[in-house]
Amino acid sequence: MIKYDLINSIVNRTGLSRVKGQLAAKTIIDMMTAAMQCGERIELRGFGVFDIRPRKTGIGRNLRTGEEVSIPKGKTVRFKPGKGMQNL
Repeated sequence: MIKYDLINSIVNRTGLSRVKGQLAAKTIIDMMTAAMQCGERIELRGFGVFDIRPRKTGIGRNLRTGEEVSIPKGKTVRFKPGKGMQNL
């Protein structure tokens, strides 16, 4: 499913106009993005949990040259599926 499919589902299920469906999808995505940027956890019951976790430094390898590359420490988004998603 892509964003376009999500918008179509919102429009078909709610009877909203396409513009309002696009606005609804954009608002939800923007709110989730802003929450993640602030380091907040997003929990959607029955679907799953999005969480920010620290990523350790490490050493990787450039596959073309074989040269070792330092991977800086940072943050990454993790998704843990809820009970409704685990049974798929």
